[in-house]
Amino acid sequence: MLQLFGYWRSSASYRVRILMQLKGLDYEFHPVNLRLGEQHEKGFHRINPQGLVPFLIDGDVQLGQSVAIMEYLDEAYPAYPLMPSSAQARARVRQVVNMIACDTHPLNNLRVLNYLEQALGVDQPRREAWYRHWIDETFRALEPLLMTTAGVYSVGNEVTLADCMLVPQVYNARRYQMSLEEYPTIQRIVANCEQLQAFVRAAPERQPDAS
Repeated sequence: MLQLFGYWRSSASYRVRILMQLKGLDYEFHPVNLRLGEQHEKGFHRINPQGLVPFLIDGDVQLGQSVAIMEYLDEAYPAYPLMPSSAQARARVRQVVNMIACDTHPLNNLRVLNYLEQALGVDQPRREAWYRHWIDETFRALEPLLMTTAGVYSVGNEVTLADCMLVPQVYNARRYQMSLEEYPTIQRIVANCEQLQAFVRAAPERQPDAS
């Protein structure tokens, strides 16, 4: 059976959970509590030397990094494909994926927020302003892009990896009380995704380690 190491509120783990639910993949879940620092323990570092979640084990395959995990699972378990058939549409999906995975998430990762607090003495209101700023930077560019690519979902009328990325990012924006009024296309796509049971089952609050 597939094994997934993750944390309920990790948006990177959330992405992978959505994909696994969409594909109907059973997996054994191993919680890693980021707030308690379990990602730094030697036992977990023996599994994933980078000390990050999510981490996937599929037999002899051991993978970190959420995008690599999602691409592997989409190729290894091709039922319910999450990449479009045309090269142009696949490129658009990758563009959305990278805008979130490369331009937004690294700046808002828990370890970055902890560094701002512990090493640089940045107080909570300014850390939250930092968090919202970097989401807003991406969403201001993502909204007009999605206006040109979206159907029911981010790229056309089928769920893709782009939606697996977008929904957790909007979840984070809501957590930090961001106004999304300027982003009606993003809101519409996410509302459509949230009607699907796979997205409902993958939601952070539905996970066994939620607290």
